[in-house]
Amino acid sequence: MTRIAVLDIGKTNAKLALVEGETLAEIAVVTRPNRPLPGPPWPHVDLEGHWQFFLHHLAAFHAAHGIDAISITTHGAAAVLLDGRGEVAVPMLDYEHPGPDDLAAEYEALRPGFDQTGSARLPHGLNLGAQLHWLLRTCPDLALRVAHVVTYPQYWGWRLTGELATDVTSLGCHTDLWDPWRRQFSDLVEGLGLTGKIAPARNANEVLGHLRPELAAATGLRPGTPVAVGIHDSNASLYPYVLGRQGAFSVVSTGTWVVAMAVGGDSVPLDPARDVLVNVNALGECVPSARFMGGREYEIIRAGSEVIPTEADRVALLEAEAMILPAVEPASGPFQGRQMRWTAEPAGAGQRMAALGWYLALMTDTCLGLIGARGTVFVEGPFARNPDYCAMLASLRPKGVRLARSATGTSAGAALLCMTDSAGPATDPVVPDPRLRAYATRWRAMAR
Repeated sequence: MTRIAVLDIGKTNAKLALVEGETLAEIAVVTRPNRPLPGPPWPHVDLEGHWQFFLHHLAAFHAAHGIDAISITTHGAAAVLLDGRGEVAVPMLDYEHPGPDDLAAEYEALRPGFDQTGSARLPHGLNLGAQLHWLLRTCPDLALRVAHVVTYPQYWGWRLTGELATDVTSLGCHTDLWDPWRRQFSDLVEGLGLTGKIAPARNANEVLGHLRPELAAATGLRPGTPVAVGIHDSNASLYPYVLGRQGAFSVVSTGTWVVAMAVGGDSVPLDPARDVLVNVNALGECVPSARFMGGREYEIIRAGSEVIPTEADRVALLEAEAMILPAVEPASGPFQGRQMRWTAEPAGAGQRMAALGWYLALMTDTCLGLIGARGTVFVEGPFARNPDYCAMLASLRPKGVRLARSATGTSAGAALLCMTDSAGPATDPVVPDPRLRAYATRWRAMAR
């Protein structure tokens, strides 16, 4: 059996997962919170804390199970700037920091249009190009000091192997830096003065390099352990299905962000004002996508509640027609700028949690509609374990919904980068609940 250690960094948590390559089953998973450090000079990612966490558990996983290869997946809108010695030139900006908004008008004059990049204009640092522009303008000497820009998965690859790269899925993730149709850097790279400084774009499933000898000695891993180039996390969820299916389908990757990605869907106009964009999959192909910050919305509404809805809660909720109208997190998603409200106050925590699951599914269905999704919908990540979310979504998608059994879909997809053959992800069907369709019809009418 091939055992692959996956560095999996989402916006909320950093994980190390050990995945059995042939079955994509997780053998072991450990996590740590991905809390930004407050600064100075600005909120930034705890790169050293993550690094020590990964090294410790790589050694432990190898001692307990053995590790044959390493892969990497991270959230998007993220890169690290390195100086000529390969050291971090400035702390890695947390993309939720509002600083880049101060230079929004200046950046607007630089960035190419949606027709070149497929990137919607997003707030804060959610466009990586906006982060880079702000950093270069905020730190006057940075332009002289920066030697290399590496997207986030490849920063960890650099630390592990000493090889520099970017990958097409991270570049194609609303960065403004990539032309997904021509498969080349956009005009913004030259506009920022970064020509020749952004590391070469490589395919996610290539071998980036091999584990540095000193790291092999420190962790006990085999010298020469291969490390994959790495992949953007939503595309890690998509990758096993791209390899294993024909015809139209879509994948919904859930976590802090819910990202709907359509393959072989209907050709529809893509509206960047509704957080619709073009992602790039691991094969370098364009993938119409839409998203909202569903995991963040879930945490806001549940407010720490662990209550599990009962069938009586669901029946009462349908009778009361209490529902959440968008948007809980109004800075992103298909209903940007709207203020959420309840149509009626739910009677108790159970009803509140059921309504939350239905709301998140209705938001997901809206995203799928915006990108012309057809065929079966595959749900990856934590929402696949929310029965209210799953039942509502299955009731609205005519070709059905299937749930990934894997608890960490991004880790399984990233592990597959190291494999030439795999059984593909195991999935289970969802039984739709016809009672929910009338509720959904009313929600859609009120959410327009």
